[in-house]
Amino acid sequence: MSSAVLQAQDVAARLGGVPVLHGVSLELPAGQWLAVVGPNGAGKSTLLKCLAGLLPCAGAVRLHGQLLASLPGRTRARQMAWLGQNETAADDLTVWDVAMLGRLPHQGWLSNASDADRAAVEQALRSTQAWDWRARPLGELSGGERQRVLLARALATQADVLLLDEPLVNLDPPHQADWVALVRALTAGGSAVVSVLHELNVALMADALLIVKDGRVVHHGPCASPTTHRALQAAFDWRVGVYQVKDRWVVLPKGTPAERNST
Repeated sequence: MSSAVLQAQDVAARLGGVPVLHGVSLELPAGQWLAVVGPNGAGKSTLLKCLAGLLPCAGAVRLHGQLLASLPGRTRARQMAWLGQNETAADDLTVWDVAMLGRLPHQGWLSNASDADRAAVEQALRSTQAWDWRARPLGELSGGERQRVLLARALATQADVLLLDEPLVNLDPPHQADWVALVRALTAGGSAVVSVLHELNVALMADALLIVKDGRVVHHGPCASPTTHRALQAAFDWRVGVYQVKDRWVVLPKGTPAERNST
């Protein structure tokens, strides 16, 4: 029996009748941060939506060993939190109310927020440094501030699996660093995180990298592995290089054919 909290087996998907994902399989253990990367149009977001059960897909996705499609919606929403690309909420909702939406899977129909709900929302807003804005309408916030509130909404669910599609959109480098620290704290507590990232330097801080190209997984391995670095460079047609700077791996563009051929 696998110890993975999230599994995908031969997952395939079509968009508009066109195949965009081909037989993807993966396993995600508890306490791991998996970064999904690849060129534009590779199928990264489609894969994440299949893992979340938001797209009709062939194959099987299991959450805690159970078929995702067989789980009641409320059960699924308690165990798995989702933050998609360019998500928003009504501009007239306060930051507190937006974050409280993450508690809906835990509440009865038309029930009032409990002390546990309020504590979870406060913790989520503080962890994303959005607590001081809790009374402000969402429409008054900048793009980066809104993104932190939407992340707080996902965190308020207190799910042990988080699926995050481009969560760093509109975040400046210091807040990207805060996001990394937050993910590290979540995984240290046993949560599993899957994030689709265009920021390759941040992706290399994850525990493992899932590299997708043309709708297929071309590599799945530890971020520090030289094999992973070569696969990452190959996925981007050797137009990037992976280098070690002190204790970190960084990705830099290779601008000329001569630079690319030197790999």
